[in-house]
Amino acid sequence: MKRKMVSVALCAAMTAGVLAGGAVTVSAEDKLVVYGIYKAGDQTWFIDEGAAAQKAVEEAGGEFVYVDAKMNPEEYLKAIDNAIANKASGIVTCIPDQTMSQAAIDKAEEAGISIVAADDALQDAEGNKLAPWVGIDAYNIGAANGEWLANYANENELVGKEDVGLLLMTMDTVSSCVPRAEGELDKFTELCPDFPEANIFKADYDGTTDKGNTAAAAVITANPQIKTWLVTGANEEGCIGAARALESAGLDADACVVGLGAYMAKDEWNNKGADGTCVKASAYFSADQVGAGSVEVLLDMIEGNEPEMETAVDAVVVTPENYKEEMGSYAE
Repeated sequence: MKRKMVSVALCAAMTAGVLAGGAVTVSAEDKLVVYGIYKAGDQTWFIDEGAAAQKAVEEAGGEFVYVDAKMNPEEYLKAIDNAIANKASGIVTCIPDQTMSQAAIDKAEEAGISIVAADDALQDAEGNKLAPWVGIDAYNIGAANGEWLANYANENELVGKEDVGLLLMTMDTVSSCVPRAEGELDKFTELCPDFPEANIFKADYDGTTDKGNTAAAAVITANPQIKTWLVTGANEEGCIGAARALESAGLDADACVVGLGAYMAKDEWNNKGADGTCVKASAYFSADQVGAGSVEVLLDMIEGNEPEMETAVDAVVVTPENYKEEMGSYAE
């Protein structure tokens, strides 16, 4: 499949009107109407992504309808039906369950509506993309996290110690998240070849902070021999959940958590300072890039063109020392 890297100029943050997934009446007869249907529309990432998508649509002279599918397959399919009923010009979407991809594609194709996947691909059982996708360069972003964490471990002489553990927060049922963890593990073990394999753990969760907390707490409790935890994972919520679990276990003082997204790590640093949290770094990539990029691809499709099937954005690892400079207004 074709693949390209894009850098979309950061858009100003806008407030997206979050809908519960119920019917929305809009007149789409004579103008561009784009539905943004996101699996977890109450999460910061999707709110920011939706705001960027909204800005891009409005700059094109259209109307944007933001829908929160609430991680609910029924709500998601209802939102697709609503978009069709209201004669939407196109849909950008992050699906809550990728096994539903074909159903979403079939609905859109039958109605003659262009659809673009954001973050999580619309794909078949073999992982082949069924629609153009815009998201992060998952493996390389994971590798950047793994490299930062490995350097931290080496600089602090934590490699080879029996009481030091690596915890990977994983989301193995989400195709866009699997390569993140793979990149983290591959790069970490490459740079820390003497790190004991028996001290590498995984905790699978559903992408939410609460489930990340529960999954991490279970691993931490089951391994009392580990006194110093190095943690990274598939998204920011899971890493923050692990940080809360470490705090509850009284192990946060010596721990190092590296997030993925930075939209929650910056709150840690803003509210607690660099020394007040075990979150030491995070891979930052702009929700604006994915949100605006997904609309760019969608508009290309609506115009009758055939866009690239994969459009990926890159990231930079930020720390308390550089996050304000790198993140700009998103650091606030």
